[in-house]
Amino acid sequence: MTRKQKLELTWVGKEQRTRLEPRILIENPELSYHAATRREDDIFDNVLIQGDNLLALRAVQQEFAGKVQCIYIDPPFNTGEAYDHYDDGIEHSIWLSMIDARVRILHNLLSDSGTIFIHIDDNELGYLIAICDSIFGRQNRISVISFKQSSVSGPKARNPGVVSIASFILVYAKQKSQWKNVNTFRKIQRDARYNQYIVNFEKPIDEWSFIPLSAAVEKVSRMPFSEWEKAAGRKFEEKMERFVLDNRERVAQLVSVAEQDVNGAARQVLIASRTSSKVQCSPRDGADDYFFFNGKQVVFYRSKTRVIDGALTTAERVSNIWDDLLSNNIHKEGGVKFQNGKKPEALIKRCLEMTTSPGDLVLDSFLGSGTTAAVAHKMGRRWIGIELGEHAKTHCQIRLRSVVEGEDQEGITKAVGWRGGGGFRFYRLAPSLLERDRFSNWVIAKEYNPAMLAEAMCKLMGFTYAPSLEPEAYWQHGHSSETDFIYVTTQSLTHDALRKLSEEVGSKRTLLVCCKAFSGREVSFLNLTIKKIPKVVLTKCEWGRDDYSLRIANLPVVEDEPVEAAADDIEPSSVVASRKRGRPRKGDTGEASLFAELSLDPEEA
Repeated sequence: MTRKQKLELTWVGKEQRTRLEPRILIENPELSYHAATRREDDIFDNVLIQGDNLLALRAVQQEFAGKVQCIYIDPPFNTGEAYDHYDDGIEHSIWLSMIDARVRILHNLLSDSGTIFIHIDDNELGYLIAICDSIFGRQNRISVISFKQSSVSGPKARNPGVVSIASFILVYAKQKSQWKNVNTFRKIQRDARYNQYIVNFEKPIDEWSFIPLSAAVEKVSRMPFSEWEKAAGRKFEEKMERFVLDNRERVAQLVSVAEQDVNGAARQVLIASRTSSKVQCSPRDGADDYFFFNGKQVVFYRSKTRVIDGALTTAERVSNIWDDLLSNNIHKEGGVKFQNGKKPEALIKRCLEMTTSPGDLVLDSFLGSGTTAAVAHKMGRRWIGIELGEHAKTHCQIRLRSVVEGEDQEGITKAVGWRGGGGFRFYRLAPSLLERDRFSNWVIAKEYNPAMLAEAMCKLMGFTYAPSLEPEAYWQHGHSSETDFIYVTTQSLTHDALRKLSEEVGSKRTLLVCCKAFSGREVSFLNLTIKKIPKVVLTKCEWGRDDYSLRIANLPVVEDEPVEAAADDIEPSSVVASRKRGRPRKGDTGEASLFAELSLDPEEA
C-alpha cells in the first residue's frame, strides 16, 4: 500500500506550533459605548478587543468556534520596505508562521457556510494561496480577486517596469458544499447596444413595432435627436440612461443566436421567426420568456438593471476584477487618519453583501482603523474586531462611537440609510494567568481576583463559565454538560470540606474541583475530581507571553560570517548558541521566543 503524498509549502519553523494561553477578556466600561436611544433592531453585543490578535483569537475561540459567518482580514503585506537589513529567509519565515497560525484559528471560527476574505499584495500572494489551500482545502478556494486600488499616475508611474496598481483578495469557503453566498451586482455605464424601442409595448406581442432608440427620444422630446443631444451637453449620457431605465420594458436589442443555444421548443420558435414579420414568444417556467424577431432574440434592457443602494441602475454581476471601488477620498471615512492603511468602506460592504445577511457575525482580527467593524455595524451585522496597541482606542473606538451616534456620514452611510444605534463592548486581554514569583515558581498572577480566576480556569479546562446566582450552588462556576460542573477556589480544602461538597453535588452530578491544595485521597469521592492550581494547568500552554505580533524591526542585524552552513546542516546547539550571541544564522529567525522557546518545559516548570 503506497503512502498518499501531497504538495506542501515548508519554511523554517513551520512545525513549531504555539501553545496559546486562552486568556479571558476584561471589559473597560469607560470605552464601551451604547446608543442612548434604542430601536427594536439594534445590536449591542458587538466586541472590540485591544491586544495581540493571536491571543485574542484564542480568547474568543471557545465561545465563537463555528459561529462566524464572514471574516475579512488585511494582514501586513510583508513588502520588504522595513526589512532592508535582514536576510529574506528570516523575515519571510516569520511572516509565514505569523499568518499560518492565525489562519488556522480563523478557519476554526468560521461556520460551515462561512467565507474568509484575505487582502494581500503580490509579495506573498503565491505563498498565502499555498497556506490557505493546505488549511481550507484547494476545493474550497472560491476566487482570487484583483482589486484596483490606484491609477497609473504619480511617482510610481515613473518607475521602471510594470506599474503596480492592484492588490488581491483571496476568497475561501469553509465548506463549499454549504457555502452561503448571494449573487452581487455592481453599477456600470449604460449599454449602448440596446438601441431598439417598442412603440406599442402595451399591445399584443404579435403587433409590436420597433423603432431606433434615437427616434423614441425624438418622439418624446419633440425635437431632432441631434438637437436634443446638443442641448443635454455634458449631461447627455446621464439623460440617456435615465430615459432607458424609465423605459427598460420597451428598450431592447436584437441578438443573433445559434439554434443549438436554445432548447427544443424555443428552437422551433426561433426557426419560425425567420420567415415571419411578427414577434414570436416561447414561454418558460421559472424564467423569462424567450422572444424572437426576424431570426434574432429580443433581449430587454430590464435584464441589465438592478436596484443598488436604493437606486435603479444599469448593473452586471460582480466578477473577480474589482476596478470600481477606488480608494480616493477614503481619508474622510470614519473621521480618523490612518496613513496607507485604510480600505474603502464600499469594499467591505461588497464582501458582506456577497456572503452575509443582517444579524450574521463578522470578524476582523487586523482591524486597523476600524473599517470592517464600522461597515458591519452600519449593515446590521454583529461584529468582533481585534486591534493591537493604542489604535484600538485612538482609532477604532472613536470611529465606532461615531457610527453608533449616527455622526459618521461618510463611506456607505447614505447608501445603506444608516442613522445610528446599537453599541459595542470594549475589552482588553487579561494578563497571563501564571507568573513567576521571586523564587521562580509559577504562581497565580496578582491581578487575578476569584471571579477572574474561575473564568480563566473554565477556559483552560474546557468548561463554559456560568457562575450560579444561587447561594447554595456556590460551587457551580461553570459547566461542560447539564450534570458536569467546575468549582474553582484558592483555598486548601480539608477532607471534611470535600465530603460536604460531595454530598451537595449528589450522585447524579459530577464536579471538577480546582483548588490550591487538599487533604485526603481523591478516590474517596466518586463524584469529585480534584486538581491543584497551578499544577493542573502548567503544561497546557505557554505562560507569560503577551506579544505574538510581527516584529521584524526588533531583530538583530545579520552579520556576514566567514563560513555559512546550509540551514539543514546547522546543529540545534549551534542555533541556540547563535541565538544567545544575538546573531541569527541563515534559516534561523533570530527571535528567541518565536520558534525554539514556544513551549513551556514541564521540568523547568
